[in-house]
Amino acid sequence: MLFFWKIIQKIVDIMKVAGMICLVGMTLLTCLDVIGRFFGHPVFGSVELVGFMATLAVAAALPYTHQMRGHIGVEILLRLFSKRVQTTIELGTNCLSLFLVALITWRMAVYANTILASGEVSMSLEFPEYMIIYLVSFCFLVFFILIFHDICQNITELKGNK
Repeated sequence: MLFFWKIIQKIVDIMKVAGMICLVGMTLLTCLDVIGRFFGHPVFGSVELVGFMATLAVAAALPYTHQMRGHIGVEILLRLFSKRVQTTIELGTNCLSLFLVALITWRMAVYANTILASGEVSMSLEFPEYMIIYLVSFCFLVFFILIFHDICQNITELKGNK
């Protein structure tokens, strides 16, 4: 089982780097497009590419942000409760999150299949959009696995604090 979590951690690290590359790419492409527009030669399809990279940057950052506890939380109120109550509340929110992320993962994969079957492509570059949707769905799958791992840890903590 430890091997599985090492693989997941490696995937999260790769996704983190991919998100950073997308952010840098968005910045460079936007700057290049603005300079090109100034000289009358904008970058063709830059709006689409920046949109794709923004989507991938956000999706790739979700698992890492969850792992680092970077999401918004109401910790001021939670600090007043005992450790057991804090863990119970975290378990409840993780279970709700798991359900929501599972639903999003599933529907994104279904949507990617629909787009693939229809042959839909992006407007300017005619890039097959289903690829981006599959990647986002994969990112949510990794996010799902990390939330499930947290739920297992919460249950272990609650059993240990009897």
